[in-house]
Amino acid sequence: MEDLILKAEQFVFNLFKDKLSCDYTYHNFLHTQFVVNKLDALFEAEEINAVERNLLTLAAWFHDVGYACCDVGHEEKSAQMAEEFLNENQVHSEIIDKVKQLIMATQLSHEPQNQLEKIIKDADTAHLGDASFEEISAQLKRECELKEKKAISDAAWNERNYEFLTKGHRFFTQYAQRNWQDVKFKHAVNIQEKIRNQEALAEKAQLKKSKIEKINQPDRGIDTLFRVTLNNHTRLSDIADSKANILLSVNAIIISIALSTLVPKLASPKNEFLIIPTLTMLLMSVVCIIFAILATKPNVSNTHFTMEDIKSRKVNLLFFGNFHKIEIDEFEGAINDLMRDRKDLYNALTRDLYYLGLVLQRKYKLLRITYYLFMAGIILTVLAFVFSFTQYSDFNFLLD
Repeated sequence: MEDLILKAEQFVFNLFKDKLSCDYTYHNFLHTQFVVNKLDALFEAEEINAVERNLLTLAAWFHDVGYACCDVGHEEKSAQMAEEFLNENQVHSEIIDKVKQLIMATQLSHEPQNQLEKIIKDADTAHLGDASFEEISAQLKRECELKEKKAISDAAWNERNYEFLTKGHRFFTQYAQRNWQDVKFKHAVNIQEKIRNQEALAEKAQLKKSKIEKINQPDRGIDTLFRVTLNNHTRLSDIADSKANILLSVNAIIISIALSTLVPKLASPKNEFLIIPTLTMLLMSVVCIIFAILATKPNVSNTHFTMEDIKSRKVNLLFFGNFHKIEIDEFEGAINDLMRDRKDLYNALTRDLYYLGLVLQRKYKLLRITYYLFMAGIILTVLAFVFSFTQYSDFNFLLD
C-alpha cells in the first residue's frame, strides 16, 4: 500500500504540473501536500488503524485533482479520477468506493457521517487553525480574483473570511477542536479588528467628505455617553438576573434536600419537634423562589398606538415591545425619519435609557427583598430549630 501511495503522490504532482491552471494559487499541489501532512497529527490523536490511514491518505492526495479539469463540481471529477487511477493499479472495488466517499466528504456543505469523514474535513481546512493562515488566505484571495476576473478589496475579503470563520466552518474531531480551534478564534478576532479599523477609516473619510453631514451627525461625546450608559444598564441587568438565578438554585436545592431527607422522617413521633423548623425553611424557600422569579420575569409593553403617535414621537421606536407591532416598511420609514432629526433621536435614546432604568429599579428592588427574605428565612429556621429542640429536651426531661 505504501508503494501505491507514493504512486498517487507522483501522479498528483505530475497532473498539477502539466494540467493545472496557474490561476489556482491556493488549490494546488502545495495545498494537497499540506492536507496530507495534517493527517499525520490527526492519525495519532484519533487512533486510526493502518487500513484507515491508507484510505484517508489516498483520498487526501486526490481530493482536489478535479481542479485540473473543472471548477464547479470538482469533487465528482476528483472521485472519478481517483477511481480510474486505483483501477489501473488493481485496487479492490471496496477500497475504491471508500476513497471516493471520503473525497466527496470534502465538499463544504457536506456534514460528516463518520470519524473518517470528520478527519478529512478537518485536514482540508486545517489552515484555519494554523499559524500560516494569513499567508494561505492571501493565496486564496489571489485565486478568487483570477477566477472572478476582478479585484477584491481587503474589506470585502475580510468580511468573507470572518463570515466563514464564525458561521461557515467548524472543526469536527476532538484533536482539531482542542489544538486548532483557539488559533482559529484568534484569526477571527484579528480579522474582526481589521474590519473595525476599516470601518473607522471609512467613517472618517465620509465625515470629511461632507461638512453638512458632519454637523447633522451626533457628536462623538454624546454618542459615547449613550453607548456606555446603555451598556452599563445592560450589564447591571445581567448581574441582577445572575443573582436571581443563584437564589433560585440555592432555594431549589434546599427544598429538594428537605423533601427527600427531612420530610419523610417527620412521620415518626420522636421527630415531631422538627416539623416547625422544616415547614419554616420550606415556606421561606418557596417565598424566595417566587420573588426571584418575579425579579427575572420579562415585562413586554402592550400599549396600543397609531402611526400618528409614531410621527408625533409619542412612541419609543427603539423598544422592541413597540416596533414589533408595525410592518417593516413603516418601521424603516419611521427610523429614517427619526435619524434625520437630531433632537428627536437624542430624545428617543433618552427615553429608552429612562425606561431601562425603571426596569432595573424593579429588578433590584425585588432582588433586595429576596435577599432579605432569604436571610430572614435562615435566621427563623435556626431559631425555630433551637426552640423546638429545647422544648423537646424539656419534655423528655419531665418524662424521665
